[in-house]
Amino acid sequence: MLGVEPCFFNASLCLFSIYIYIIWHSSTVIYIRFLNVYHCNPSSLTSRALVSPPCQGHYILQNDANSLSPFPTVNKHKPWIETTYHGIITENDEKVLLDPPLIALDKDAPLRYAGEICGFRIHGQNVPFEAVVLDKSTGEGVIRAKDKLDCELQKEHTFTIQAYDCGEGPDGANMKKSHKATVHIQVNDINEYSPVFKERSYKATVIEGKNYDNILKVEAVDADCSFQYSQICSYEIVTPDVPFTVDKDGNIKNTEKLNYSKERMYKLTVTAYDCGKNRASEDVLVKINIKPTCKPSWQGFNKRIEYEPGTGTLALFPSIHMENCEEPITSIQATIELETSHIGKGCDRDTYSEKSLHKLCGASAGTVELLPSPSSTTNWTLGLPTDNGHDSDQVFEFNGTQAIKIPDGMVSSSLKEPFTVSVWMRHGPGAREKETILCNSDKTEMNRHHYSLYVHNCRLVMLLRQDPTEAESYKPAEFHWKLDQVCDKEWHHYVLNIEFPSVALFVDGATFEPFLVSEDYPLHATKIDTQLTVGACWQGGSVHMTQFFRGSLAGLMIRSGKLENKKVIDCLYTCKEGLDVQLPEDVVQFNPNQSSLTLEGDDIENVEKVMQHISYLNSRQFPTPGIRHLRISTTVKCFNEDSCITMPDSEGYVMVLQPEEPKISLSGIDHFARGASDFESSEGVTLFPELRIVSTITREVEAEAEGEDDPTVQENVVSEEIMHNLDNCEVTVVGDDLDGEHESLDLDLTQIQQRGLEMSSSNVGMIITGVNTMANYEQVLHLIRYRNWHTEALFDRKFKLVCSELNGRYISNGFKVEVNVIHTTNPMDHANNAMVQPQFINPVHPASVDLSGHNLVNAHQASVVPSAATIVIVVCVSFLVFMIILGVFRIRAAHQRSMRDQENGKENEMDWDDSALTITVNPMEVWSMRTSLSSPFSLDTVMDTHAYCSLKKPMTELLRFPWQCFTHSVVCFEEGDGCHVGGRGQSLWL
Repeated sequence: MLGVEPCFFNASLCLFSIYIYIIWHSSTVIYIRFLNVYHCNPSSLTSRALVSPPCQGHYILQNDANSLSPFPTVNKHKPWIETTYHGIITENDEKVLLDPPLIALDKDAPLRYAGEICGFRIHGQNVPFEAVVLDKSTGEGVIRAKDKLDCELQKEHTFTIQAYDCGEGPDGANMKKSHKATVHIQVNDINEYSPVFKERSYKATVIEGKNYDNILKVEAVDADCSFQYSQICSYEIVTPDVPFTVDKDGNIKNTEKLNYSKERMYKLTVTAYDCGKNRASEDVLVKINIKPTCKPSWQGFNKRIEYEPGTGTLALFPSIHMENCEEPITSIQATIELETSHIGKGCDRDTYSEKSLHKLCGASAGTVELLPSPSSTTNWTLGLPTDNGHDSDQVFEFNGTQAIKIPDGMVSSSLKEPFTVSVWMRHGPGAREKETILCNSDKTEMNRHHYSLYVHNCRLVMLLRQDPTEAESYKPAEFHWKLDQVCDKEWHHYVLNIEFPSVALFVDGATFEPFLVSEDYPLHATKIDTQLTVGACWQGGSVHMTQFFRGSLAGLMIRSGKLENKKVIDCLYTCKEGLDVQLPEDVVQFNPNQSSLTLEGDDIENVEKVMQHISYLNSRQFPTPGIRHLRISTTVKCFNEDSCITMPDSEGYVMVLQPEEPKISLSGIDHFARGASDFESSEGVTLFPELRIVSTITREVEAEAEGEDDPTVQENVVSEEIMHNLDNCEVTVVGDDLDGEHESLDLDLTQIQQRGLEMSSSNVGMIITGVNTMANYEQVLHLIRYRNWHTEALFDRKFKLVCSELNGRYISNGFKVEVNVIHTTNPMDHANNAMVQPQFINPVHPASVDLSGHNLVNAHQASVVPSAATIVIVVCVSFLVFMIILGVFRIRAAHQRSMRDQENGKENEMDWDDSALTITVNPMEVWSMRTSLSSPFSLDTVMDTHAYCSLKKPMTELLRFPWQCFTHSVVCFEEGDGCHVGGRGQSLWL
């Protein structure tokens, strides 16, 4: 195809500028050539050509020819190329894609050599490219890399290029060059590198309990040069199940609050990906240490604090200090609480009877205990359920169905004002019905309540109806107190001082005024007796109980004629355990029972010193063992209130160890005889003349060893005698009850009162109560006498003594005493029998072993044996001793002779044959014999009686006292069968 543009005419010459487009159908490449044609006669051009002026050149296009014919034959023109080229090459490739393509044009074309392009020349230093001519005639060429390029070393290359033709001949003479064109080549990247982390490992430390937006940042780089392949597009935590995540920028944060106690360090493996999805060549290790959070708290004290009974005060926080996390603090308020509500009635108190506690606190006489521990003399509480889980702290449970009647005469039917009612009560939220604690109502016919103490809707109400007077008018009758303590299920001590018309209430030592006082008419005068009840109210008209109480009661007391003073009330409520600190009162504030204290300060160091002086004290000799919880509550104020710290409560507990339990032992003479006249005398017979009360505790002490690891070391048990009080001793009759018509137990009341004790007696025995020393109880028990003024039919009486401490918490052994009555006749009737039954006593020692069960010793100094009988006994004993000594010598002599006979070979063996021997004893020697048998003896001693006895049993049985007694003789049965001595008109079993 041929396209021609017309040239411009100038004078006679017509200059055409012709664009010739030549298309070779045999090639896929289009070549564009610019030709200048001189033509003087435009009409000579053929119709196949289009001429466009102006035209300049060496060639004329002929429409009838396939080639162009030059007119001159010289290389007149330089090759022509574009001024700028832009190329792209991929690294590791060699061909450059140029825009525009590399084509050089020469106006001398189509002349051979002069119109051909022989090559391209690249100018620049260390240019890693070369230009190659693909077709000389068309001037087409390419640029290619000499070696593989690396984008990472150099991304772009810039150089210049020139084209040159082939000159005028084969030798390249008169070669012409084109202008220099600038070539810009960009090296394209391939994803040949993987990401690499900048650090070999990463470490970070965080504080537990916080959520972090950024804990640390991991960073990887890629060596690829391009933006696409050199960028890190994502990071990933490879370690599974960890509370962390990483974002695309490498920032690691936690997904949940970390806990130091759960995990102290996490190890994570992290990898990276570039935008070409290449993974890091090596993953990186990330270590995250968890640091305990700086928690404002009290530190440096043991959670478990052991208290050994009897050691006095124990410092609770000797090394305590406050951790405030460096926060400036302006003031501190700390409250230390000792939880003792589960111990006894709110804390550890002496568990003596309420009556004894009133005496210990200084209350005057006249107090009546309505809920005493059940005993032979106080048996009206016997059917009530009790709570004995607090070391004999007597507590009575009322479930809404039980109630008791107080025996008549215990409390005066008409209380004389003023009077006091005190009680320990634990009560929870109840029903809307009244719940009666104490009630005095008509016994029969009517249902009037004279006075009562009851609970109603968490209110404590005291009803007091006045006796009839001349002027019948309204008077205060009901006093109401609305108290949270009534329904909080905790133990509280209530004391009501009643002095009409005012009633004062003390709860745990604090005073409360009634919020409501209602009035009523006085009661009408009647002769109806009243009934005092506890736990409900008696309805005399309908004969049944009503208004039952639900809760726990203890220590219910009534005291008529006098009010209780504040000192006694505080004493009754005060605990035997609590917190203690030896500091001025203006620094520390205690609550009434010393179970909590509060201290304030503005300096941490000073507050810490006070805390270090706080101690626990239990003044009981035998405290209640168990746990007492501790709690420290702290409030602080800071300069910056917005960032002020919060102090959590700190908790621990005091473990009161089990005290060594005392063993109370009663010992003395447990068997003796007295004449009938002694029992019938005005003084009677002393039951416990030589009684001893001893209390011991047993401790385990490790024996000293040569080495610390000596496995043979054993613990030795050591018994130590201790002194403590007693609060009860009870003497009971073993066998038939006392017959008040002819026998009694007596005790001097003056001696009882001087020692601050009380005594009550009945037909079953005698009870001595009151807190006092063991020595005082011994002295009182020595004075107890038994009288019987009709002894004709009495041969013996047995009694049992039991003492206890702390309301029965520690009980002694049961000490039994047997007394025999000696009946005597006219001495002339026994002229031929000088043996008169003597009085005898039997001392008991805990460590002694009684072989016969009836050890007889010399008569007690208080015995009343006639002087003649005493002389006879002494003579008989002396004679028996003489005979025993004589027998010993004879037996030894016989034994020595037999031994010599053995040595001479006369006998190989001597067998003692005692099967036919019997023993006969003069009845005058019976008492001497019995005396000797109660003493240590030997074979020689027994054999010394051969003048009166013949052996009947083997010697082994003889050593076990195989004697059997007949009249005027003694021969044995087995041990313990006793012996019978017979005489004229008299017999006695021993």
